[in-house]
Amino acid sequence: MSSSKKKTFLKKIFSLLSVVRGYNILVLVIAQYLAAVFIFSPEKSIRHVFFDVDLLYIVLASVCVVSAGYIINNFYDVQIDRINRPLKTGIDNYVKQSTKLSLYFFLNLLGFTFGFFVSWKSALFFSVYIFGIWFYSHKLKRYAFTGLISATILTILPFFAIFVYYKNFSKIIFVHAIFLFLVIMVRELIKDLESIKGALANNYKTFSVVYGELKTKQLSILLLVLTFLPITVLFSYPAISYMKYFFYIALATLFFVGAYLWKATRQNEYRFLHNVLKLLLLVGVLCLVFIDTSLLIEKVIDRLH
Repeated sequence: MSSSKKKTFLKKIFSLLSVVRGYNILVLVIAQYLAAVFIFSPEKSIRHVFFDVDLLYIVLASVCVVSAGYIINNFYDVQIDRINRPLKTGIDNYVKQSTKLSLYFFLNLLGFTFGFFVSWKSALFFSVYIFGIWFYSHKLKRYAFTGLISATILTILPFFAIFVYYKNFSKIIFVHAIFLFLVIMVRELIKDLESIKGALANNYKTFSVVYGELKTKQLSILLLVLTFLPITVLFSYPAISYMKYFFYIALATLFFVGAYLWKATRQNEYRFLHNVLKLLLLVGVLCLVFIDTSLLIEKVIDRLH
């Protein structure tokens, strides 16, 4: 392969990683496995979880359908992104739209197949998820409340696949899910504020367009205040162990986000807050290993044996 062809190939790979948001996909995989090890199957060894073929199929199915979701969302948002994210759009457009659509259908088929390897119920779950992402990208995201609620649900749904697989319906998981739901909804509202110019230019009736910046900020701060409720409940569970320190950090971070958001007016300020919440969610994922440190030690010792 000549150097020019190699550069072109690498650029296309980088472009596709940008389209499918490779960073988010990596975080999703890490989050699913850590959740499987430390939340949904604490009685099982690390070896058992990592060599569980059905779990692998669920993770692969999630990766495929979520990646496909980013592709179809990119396809419908190309006009908005040209205004809001011109640099990223330039990178994303290095690969033809026809190629992206072909990859979209292939990834969805692959995701459905991986789901079917587990069970027909799993295949049905991923089929509904595929339709949900398409319907969100095509229609729901253009409107205030449907866009906000559906984006939040679709973000959390891949974890629900692991949740259902292990049939672990404890209260602590439910409360943690409420916390995540509220934080992700705030992040979506901030994304609305960040993308308001593109939404206005393309006649999208997003929350910030319909209700204005002030009401979007007020709702965001209300949701931030509400996150204190599930955190307070989680503190009452000894099972969270050292992860309580993450929630202390989360409280301070969310207070900062609320204060900064109230004064923010520029796109780069909203982008900063969006990234702060992304980082908080990433730290939350990594901190799952601290839910029960004795459990972590047991699992490591078991792995060494």
